[in-house]
Amino acid sequence: MNISVVQLIKLGKKYLSLWPDKPELTHYFEDYRGVQSARFVCRYFPALAMFTVIMQLYVASGYPLGQGSVSNAINALPQALVYGLFLLSLPVQALVFSGVKADKLLPPSLASWYRNGLEKVKQQVAEQGKHSKGHQNDNAIVNLATYKPRYIDLAQLLQLTYATTK
Repeated sequence: MNISVVQLIKLGKKYLSLWPDKPELTHYFEDYRGVQSARFVCRYFPALAMFTVIMQLYVASGYPLGQGSVSNAINALPQALVYGLFLLSLPVQALVFSGVKADKLLPPSLASWYRNGLEKVKQQVAEQGKHSKGHQNDNAIVNLATYKPRYIDLAQLLQLTYATTK
């Protein structure tokens, strides 16, 4: 359970990439909105940080009013960098929180649902296996069979479920 921050960020990134992008999951899992929000923050906030720094320096320089100087922009640089670094820290925070969530054990009710869903997927793959030689998801299903499932296992099961129903 003791994970370094770098490992938490990697786990959070994996967790966000595993969740299927299906809007119907909003009705069944409260985590889906958090995953979508974290994806949004990770995608757009680095560009927003860059835009904020550039615009603060541009406006502080005085060029839009016709009385610009580079020294005005240099004076505004510390404040612009603080705002930029704050906005850049938000995606990192989202990945860390996602990593913490991914490492948590499922509550008993959700763990029961997870086990039932895992059995259904195993049956579905077994039926498909009778019709075709081997299946690429067999190893993924074996890796999912855990005694104490975590949220990342749930995300893998959902991804696997949507992959086998296509």
